[in-house]
Amino acid sequence: MNAFPASPGAAGSAGGPGLGTRFLVFPQPPFVPGYERPEVVWLRPSPGEVMAGPADRRMYVANPVEPKAPYAFPILPPYPGRVRPPAEPGPDGHFDNLAPGSEGFLDAHAYACVRRVLDICEGYVGREIPWYFAPSVERLEIVPRIPEWDNAQSGPGYLELGESDDADSRTCYGLNFDAIAHEVGHLVLLGEIGLPDGEPGPDFFAYHEAAADFVSLLGLLHFDTALDHILRRTRGNLLIHNELDRFAETSGERQVRSFSNSLRLSDVSLEVHDRSRPFGAALFDCLIEVHQALCYDRGLSDLDPRAFSDLRRQFDPDEIARELEGDPAGYEYRHFAVKAALVDARDIVGEALVRSWRHLDPGNLDFELAADAFLLAIDRGRGQPFAAQAEDCFGWREILQPI
Repeated sequence: MNAFPASPGAAGSAGGPGLGTRFLVFPQPPFVPGYERPEVVWLRPSPGEVMAGPADRRMYVANPVEPKAPYAFPILPPYPGRVRPPAEPGPDGHFDNLAPGSEGFLDAHAYACVRRVLDICEGYVGREIPWYFAPSVERLEIVPRIPEWDNAQSGPGYLELGESDDADSRTCYGLNFDAIAHEVGHLVLLGEIGLPDGEPGPDFFAYHEAAADFVSLLGLLHFDTALDHILRRTRGNLLIHNELDRFAETSGERQVRSFSNSLRLSDVSLEVHDRSRPFGAALFDCLIEVHQALCYDRGLSDLDPRAFSDLRRQFDPDEIARELEGDPAGYEYRHFAVKAALVDARDIVGEALVRSWRHLDPGNLDFELAADAFLLAIDRGRGQPFAAQAEDCFGWREILQPI
């Protein structure tokens, strides 16, 4: 058992016990316009519970000095080689003193992204989500940088992030919240449903990809920077995602782009990533429709999505264009109310997704059972008024069979 005693004075420092520890995180890679500066985030552990590294009782950073090959069985953590000096908190126990480009910032950023997503998912279920590899491995090892490796991966006891240079661009997954959140999505899903004893269900791996992608989107929508950019660029009209990926083109957020499609199960192949796309998009449809319904109920929109059996096909794209061409100043008066509706929609759908996992059997998992579990969770939670809409979103994607 690993103990992490508080640094002298840290628990009573600025922020205080129970109020969390501050870090700087880029919601999107810093080369994406509008995201050049990181955002201050509060992580659940209090100052003193997060030690130099950063490290806490659930995870730690190991930044190798020598070149390291990515983990592959039977080579697993802990990393046995020399590691760089740990990132140190400031005198107040927080880590937002580490500026981008400074020594230790990449370590702190990678840790903060992992912990942030874990905090979000645990917040939705109201308890700790165990690592699926425990108790044989107690803590997750985060490797923030592997040079000349254009990838990111997670596995039993590790999450590691590559970095590469090519003729067109430089990729640093340690600064890519999207990539990190996706990998944490896999870890928390496995922590809730476990590993299959034998052959997994027919959609096990495809569902994993859809769920991990959506966890990444949920994480993005917990940043004020992203919420403001998405809503101001679309003037609060998220229905434009339904027209030829215009939402993705307008917003520029990578996570959103992966959900902007009109695919049904009959449109995709059996390849895992391709097959995952209709289910992930159905979750996105639920998010958009709940948001639009909340906006209507709060007097922020004249369109009630519950009046349509299939909003995607029936909402006139020309009307969308007219709304986007309207006076942007008119939207600004409603921005914070529309933002509050999106936050509520995010949490209604996010809570239902994460709470649905306890109803899934990894050895007998297909998309229809996963959709049924989601609908059960949304009907028993705050999303109950929107359950019929959610069912329709999965129905037209051919995930649920018509009654």
